[in-house]
Amino acid sequence: MIMIVEEGTNRMVLSMDEIINAICLHTAERTGVRPTDVQVELSWDEEYGYTGEIWVNGRSRYIVELNIIEAIMQYVYREYGIRAFRDDIKLDLDEEITAMIQESTY
Repeated sequence: MIMIVEEGTNRMVLSMDEIINAICLHTAERTGVRPTDVQVELSWDEEYGYTGEIWVNGRSRYIVELNIIEAIMQYVYREYGIRAFRDDIKLDLDEEITAMIQESTY
């Protein structure tokens, strides 16, 4: 996690690794497996936006941006005690996918 403090605004930035951890923890909780048994691959394309593929016990399923944000919401609450709302979380793509969480969530 990176905290960015600029005059009048605070935001938290999660790296792609943290986003993947969030999805692994969320998926493990929902499916009753260990987080280490979950594999995630994230991607972005013009037609579908941010998506991912999750593998658990040899089976795969696809997730969309809303699923990714839901996992991030739960992750930042558990790990950092921050209640984030969907509108406060924006995914961004530069060299990797990151999540920006705006000040109103603190």
